[in-house]
Amino acid sequence: MLATELLLTRQSCPRLTHPAPTAAQLDLMLDAAVRVPDHGALGPWEFIVASGAGLQRLSDIFVAAKRSEGADDATLERTAGLTQRAPMVIVVVSKYQLHPKVPQLEQQLAAGCACMAMQQAAFAQGLGAIWRSGDLAFNSEINHALGLAPQDQIVGFLYVGTPMVVSPIKATRSGAEFTRYL
Repeated sequence: MLATELLLTRQSCPRLTHPAPTAAQLDLMLDAAVRVPDHGALGPWEFIVASGAGLQRLSDIFVAAKRSEGADDATLERTAGLTQRAPMVIVVVSKYQLHPKVPQLEQQLAAGCACMAMQQAAFAQGLGAIWRSGDLAFNSEINHALGLAPQDQIVGFLYVGTPMVVSPIKATRSGAEFTRYL
C-alpha cells in the first residue's frame, strides 16, 4: 500500500479478533512510533502492551478504579469487558520531562503522534486498530496502578488485532474545508 493511500484511507477498526500482532509486527509498530516528531529527542512516551494474561490484569486495574468511584454493578461488568474487545491493547503514555524549550503539551502531542504512527503501521501490515480514550485515560488510580508518575498522561488505548469485518471506507473529506490562508 502506498503511504498516501494509507493516509487518505485511514479509519478506525472497532471489531477486532485474534490473532494479535506477531512479535515482528509489534516491533515494526513500536519502531514507527518512535520515529514521530520529537523536539529535543526526549522520547516523551511509554508503551504498555497488554495481551494474553496482561489483558486480564489491565481489566482488573480498570475495574478497581471504577469500583473506587462507586460504580454500579452494570458499569463494573461493562468495564471488565473493555479489554476483551481486541487481542492486544497498547496503553500509550506521555511521559512528561521538565524541559526549558519543550512544553508539556508538545510532549503530549508527540505521544499522540506515536499512537497514530502505531495505528498506521498496524494498518500497513493488514491489521486493524482503534484508538480509544475516555475517562479511564484520565484516572489517577489507573496511572498509579500502571506505575506512572503524577505528571504522566495516558493519551490513549490502542486496541489492535485482526479485523473481523471489512469496514467501509469513510467518505472523503477535503482538507480545504478546514483551511484558511493569510
